Amino acid sequence: MNPILELQDAGRFGRMLGMAPAMQKLYHHVARVAPTDATVLLLGESGTGKELAAQTIHALSLRHNQPFLPVNCGAISPQLIESEIFGHEKGSFTGAERQHKGYFERANGGTLFLDEITEMPIDLQVKLLRVLESGSFMRIGSAQEIACDVRVIAASNRDPEPAVAEGKLRLDLYHRLNVFPIFIPPLRERGEDIALLAQHFLEELNAAYGTPKVMTPEALACLTSRSWPGNVRELRNHIQRAYILADQTIGVAALGADFEEREPAKGATLAVPVGTSLAEVDRQIIFATLDLCDGVKKRAAAILGISLKTLYNRLEEYGLAERLTEADSEDSIPPPLDEKEVPNLPA
Repeated sequence: MNPILELQDAGRFGRMLGMAPAMQKLYHHVARVAPTDATVLLLGESGTGKELAAQTIHALSLRHNQPFLPVNCGAISPQLIESEIFGHEKGSFTGAERQHKGYFERANGGTLFLDEITEMPIDLQVKLLRVLESGSFMRIGSAQEIACDVRVIAASNRDPEPAVAEGKLRLDLYHRLNVFPIFIPPLRERGEDIALLAQHFLEELNAAYGTPKVMTPEALACLTSRSWPGNVRELRNHIQRAYILADQTIGVAALGADFEEREPAKGATLAVPVGTSLAEVDRQIIFATLDLCDGVKKRAAAILGISLKTLYNRLEEYGLAERLTEADSEDSIPPPLDEKEVPNLPA
C-alpha cells in the first residue's frame, strides 16, 4: 500500500493530525502540490495549523533536504522587514555593522514560508513580486543581483480579496501567490478530531514529564462540544492548563470554570447598512467583538480569526491602541507547548 495513504488512514500526515473529511481533503491537496514547484497560498483562521501544512508540503517536495524558513510578516518591524527578507550590506544604513544575509538567500534551494502575507508593507510587496518573477534580488545597499532558487508558500488568516480591495495586498502579487490555494479547515468543522487532538496533546505532556494522566469521557465530551474560535492552538493551550491543574485524572473542573461562560453569544448580530465601506465594516466588527469579549484582545483576535499582532495593528490604525488594555490580563495562561515532531513522510 502507498505509505502516504497509510499515514492518511492513520490520521497523520507529516506533522498534521486528523481524520475528519475536511482534513482528508487537505491531505489530498497537499500530496498533489508538494512534489511540484508551484507557489502555494494557505488560507485559514488563526490557529488552524498553516505552518504545519507548509512544513508538510516542504517535507514531501524535492527540496526536503534543503532549508525550510518561516517568516511572520506581521511580527517584524516595518523598518526591519526588508533587511530581514533580502539582507543588507555593511554600512548600508545606521547600525548595519556587517553584511547580513536575508531569508531568501538563506533559503536558497529550499522553501520560504511567508505567514500573514497581508501584513507585509505594500512597498515591499513590489520587491517580493519582482523576486518571484525574476528569481533574483539585491541586498539593501548593493547593486548586484543575486540569483535564488526558492519555493514560496504564503499564508493569510484574512480573506485576501477584501485585503486587495482595502489596499493591504497588491492584486498582482495576490495573483502570483494564488497559483494553488489551499484552505485549512477550522477546528469546529473537524468535530471528530477534537478528541483525537486532545488525547495527542495529553500524550505529549505525559511523555515529556513522565506522567500517566488520563482524561475523563465527560471532559472529552465538553471539549468536543466547544466551537474553539482559537482552533487547534486554543485547544492545545486548554489541554496544557488542564494538565497542570489536574492530579492524575483530568475532569471537567480542570478545564476551567469559565469554559462555557466565555463562549460567544449565539445570535449576537451587527447591522451594517448596504453601501458601508469595507474598512468601516472591519472597524465596527472589531469593536463589537471586543465588547463581546469584555475587551480581552486575545480572545477577540481568536474569534475574528486574526493574530493578536494584527488586532493591535488595526487598533493603532484607528488611534485606539490602548483600548481596554486593563482587560487583557484576563486571558493570561501558560505559554503554549512547542510543537513536537511526528514521523516525517517518506521523501
